[in-house]
This record gives sequence, structure tokens and C-alpha cells, in this order.
Amino acid sequence: MPFFKRELLGTVEQREITSFAYIAINHLLGYSRSDCIINANQQLTSDTVTRLHQIIIDLKRNKPIQYILGKAYFYGLELKVNQHTLIPRPETEELVDWILKEDFESALDIGAGSGCISIALARNSQAKIYALDVSSNALKIARENAEKNQQNIHFIQQDIFKLNTLEAVDLIVSNPPYVLNTQKVNMNNNVLNFEPSLALFVDDKNPLAFYQKISELAFESLNINGKLFFEINEQFGKEIILILSQIGFVDIELKKDVNGKDRMIKSVKK
Repeated sequence: MPFFKRELLGTVEQREITSFAYIAINHLLGYSRSDCIINANQQLTSDTVTRLHQIIIDLKRNKPIQYILGKAYFYGLELKVNQHTLIPRPETEELVDWILKEDFESALDIGAGSGCISIALARNSQAKIYALDVSSNALKIARENAEKNQQNIHFIQQDIFKLNTLEAVDLIVSNPPYVLNTQKVNMNNNVLNFEPSLALFVDDKNPLAFYQKISELAFESLNINGKLFFEINEQFGKEIILILSQIGFVDIELKKDVNGKDRMIKSVKK
């Protein structure tokens, strides 16, 4: 712990330094926080010291700890992540929580990324789950994650803008790119320099293109009384509600995340 504080102080916040240290030690030695206290005077091997030094070097250049260790945790799952997949966020866990309150026998996750949503749904329901992404590299990771977590997901590589129809399902969920290019100036380097731009950013001139296209496809493909869930940019709640209502969706509900931001939308096809 003192080693991490000495090396990272002034680079990141104290709270983050402590968190990084415990995460790294757990990864390398399998120690919990209490184990770290009990074994505080343990002599580390030269290999462990070398690997800790490399973690410090990566942290200093703002590489996310999840990418350094190659894994992230989401909804009780351990998932492989790399530069081709977004790091799963807590607000997306809230979206999964909301979805799992529904009854559905089939679901499609559009923009699967690491597979976090689709695998969480498969693990916590009896539904048949499909997952679609344009990136072959992301789908490779998603397939590995599904296999590791012993979940059967039907993966599809496809660009939604080239589709006219989707699999007929009871529920569709998407966490599409929704960060404006102009918002980059407010973002940290650990996101800008390492997470995949393809999965994050949209053109300021047409920021709702994904929501428009997915909503149109969903309305044609959802079963009767099917549900469409989105994670959204808090700036565009009203605009997305308008898109959904104009297409024909009803019972539209805008939901705030734990931080009080408009972050999720649910709508129904009657």
C-alpha cells in the first residue's frame, strides 16, 4: 500500500490509490483487504514486484485498471475486457435490474460490447438471448465471456444501419453510443485514450441516429406487448421520448439512475 501511495500520489485521488492497490494485490496474490492487513509484512517475490511496477506504470499513463488486469465485474459476473470493449458501468447494472422486473421469453441486446447486458440477462432469466454488435473484435470478447460464465448467447455480427428487420423477440435493449463529440473536452484521459470511440461517441449533428434506427427496427420486430429499453444521454430524454411516441410506442417511462440523472427509457409496443 505505501508503495502505491508513494508512486501515485498527485496523479490520482487518495481513495482511488487505495482501491487500485487492493484490486492489484487481489489480482496478483488473491488477497482480500483483511488478508492484506494480516500479511502486511510478507516478502514479495521479484516477479510480483515486477508486475506491480508495470501496473503502476500503466496507471500513471491513465490506463484503466480494468484494462491493465484484463477484467471487470458486472452484475456478479467476471468479464474479460480490452480496448475493443467498453468497461461496464454501474448505471448499466441499474438498467439490467429494471429489465429483470419484466416477464420475457426472448431478448436482443443491440451493441453487445463485452456481452455484459446479454450475459447478465441470460444468467438471471430463462429467456433465449441474442446479442448483436458491428465489431468482430468486441463479439470475440463477448463470446469468451459467455463461455466463461456458462451462458448460451446467440451472437450476431451486423451493422444495424444496414438492417431492415431484427429477430422477433419479447424485449430489446440497447446501450448505444450517445456521448457527443463536443463532450470529449469534459472527459478524462483514461476514457478518451483507451476506451473504443466506436462504442462511445456520436456526431453532434445527428446524435440520436442510433435511437431512431433501433426504435424503428424494434417496432417492426418486437412481439406484441414487447418492451424496448435504452440507456441514454441525460441531455436527450425528451427527444428520445418524442422519437418513440412518433413511431408508435406507448407507456413510455423515463427513469433516473442512482445519481439522479435521466439515464434509462422503457417503452412498449402494443
